[in-house]
Amino acid sequence: ELLEHGLLDLEQHPADADLINSVFRALHTIKGSGAMFGFTDVAAFVHEFETAFDRVRKGLSPITPELVGVALDAKDHVHALIEMPDIAATGAGDAILAALRAIVEPDRFPASPMPQPASVTHAAPATTGRWRIRFRLPEDALLHGTNPLLLLGEIADLGPCEVTALVDTVPTLDLIDPEASYLGWQVDLTHPDPTAALDDVFLFLKDSMELTIEPLAALASPVLDILAEDNPAAEPDEPIAELTALRAARDQRPEAAERSSTSLRVPAERLDELMDRVGELVIAQARLSQMAAQSSDANLKTIAEELERLSSGLRDTTMGIRMVPIGSLFSRFRRLVHDLSRDLDKQIEFITTGEDTELDKTMIERLADPLVHLIRNSVDHGLETAEQRIKANKPIKGTVRLSAVYAGAEVAISVTDDGAGLDAARIRQKAEEQGLLTPESRLTDHELFQLIFAPGFSTAREVTSLSGRGVGMDVVKRTIDGLRGKIELTTKPGEGTTATLRLPLTLAIIEGMLVRVGNGRYSIPLSAVDECVELPMTADTASRGRNFLDIRGSLVPFLRLRDMFNTPGQPDSHQKVVIISSGEGRAGLVVDQIIGNNQTVIKQLSKLHSNLETFSGATILGDGTVALILDTSRLVSFGQAHEERFRAADGRAAA
Repeated sequence: ELLEHGLLDLEQHPADADLINSVFRALHTIKGSGAMFGFTDVAAFVHEFETAFDRVRKGLSPITPELVGVALDAKDHVHALIEMPDIAATGAGDAILAALRAIVEPDRFPASPMPQPASVTHAAPATTGRWRIRFRLPEDALLHGTNPLLLLGEIADLGPCEVTALVDTVPTLDLIDPEASYLGWQVDLTHPDPTAALDDVFLFLKDSMELTIEPLAALASPVLDILAEDNPAAEPDEPIAELTALRAARDQRPEAAERSSTSLRVPAERLDELMDRVGELVIAQARLSQMAAQSSDANLKTIAEELERLSSGLRDTTMGIRMVPIGSLFSRFRRLVHDLSRDLDKQIEFITTGEDTELDKTMIERLADPLVHLIRNSVDHGLETAEQRIKANKPIKGTVRLSAVYAGAEVAISVTDDGAGLDAARIRQKAEEQGLLTPESRLTDHELFQLIFAPGFSTAREVTSLSGRGVGMDVVKRTIDGLRGKIELTTKPGEGTTATLRLPLTLAIIEGMLVRVGNGRYSIPLSAVDECVELPMTADTASRGRNFLDIRGSLVPFLRLRDMFNTPGQPDSHQKVVIISSGEGRAGLVVDQIIGNNQTVIKQLSKLHSNLETFSGATILGDGTVALILDTSRLVSFGQAHEERFRAADGRAAA
């Protein structure tokens, strides 16, 4: 992963020497780890990969898109050698290495030497210098399979050196343990700054071994002159020791502190089971709270309140365990955009923001396919070709942005491109050709754009390997619906399109507002509730047309749930209106009574009830009865269609 990210970053910043060194270190680590754990094919292939890339590190060959493309192919081949060693074809590896060698051949790609980055942790000279390296391995290093000769060989590969064995700690023959490591080594090496390379050499040992690195010119440095003036009687080795100690303190890296923290790997199934148990606990706690409310026992009330506090904390902690940064999902799309850019011959800049936004792990896993389809659509259909962008006075390089941001109890994930935008006329034409619309149908742009998600719908003029069969956006719609989310499309002709997915933070437990309509009880997700007001007595209870409330000078349409659910009996004399957010506006839901807030454990509806689109699930209340959870956005859409039918029926009756 580090290698792939480094290569993709290099394509954007080809002159960044730190990135080049990072890629080279990743290669070196893969090679060393592969050799250590028996992946000899991996080690041999990466050694040749590393040799070719070493020319880039030395400034003998520039970073080009062709080089990055072949290097990414090489990375994929390494992955195949690890995951499927019996299947990975050796011929493919040879072809990739041949392409790498051809690209970095200096006669074909002359380049001026790259500047070497200045060291921030060591007083290394700007040019190649002499360094003294002293190291002693842990006493049990030989037992763990470490071969000192191989380590010395890797150091010798860095440049000309002189190696001396340090035997001062070797005991007498009668005390020697043949399985212990006693020798130390001193290596005088010619190199610009071997610090990073030595980190790779001693990758699995540096936390438990003794290692000092110092320039051989240290005695002539101004720092040592000052030390000598402060302590003229000091022996020559003393200032070196002091300077080494200063460097050691300065070189303490934050990852050392991170290594001291511990983590535990737990199977995902156990987390799911834990979440189910917490859900049942929340239901039991609700029953106890209801019993306590009806009891005069003060002790029972105290216990119920304490249990409510504890179960709430346990719920939040358990949900927090399941939350994963969405950056783990975003990072995998960089390679997708890179490959699409190459396949479609379009220059694309891919920008991601909000990688720290956290989402339930189940949702992260199920979002991968929808986002792949949305990004492919943006690149294939949204972004124009280079010639078209030039004619439109746009930069040749198109932009695709992937972002995530918290929006209340939801997460909004957006895919934005700066392409040509959606063509409403063409969408309507294709919809009429496929029988989704009649020429007389009147639709807003928002309603028209939703047809893109219909099964089999596509505006592509020809079927390609990427798109054209009308399957992708249907997958997006079905998956997001299954996650209780919403899709919004906005577009500006000639400027681009944004597809926004609005998703709940979790699929397990939500805060809900419990309401009563007739004898039925329903739960409204609290994240959708703006406020509650009383229905004015002047409202026409017999009207089935669209009704509006004046909320502080703003007209808000409202729906009567009694009418929509065909609830028998007479409504309460003082009905309430729950004002909810719906899309870009607000709407009111008229109910008989607002019971209060509760923690709602979501239970999925059975297959027999899956066609009830106005409900997203059900929950079990404290008294054991079931309350349906309202899907507010679909409920409003259903209510609008419901009113349209009644108005049409009234019009026919009047005629």
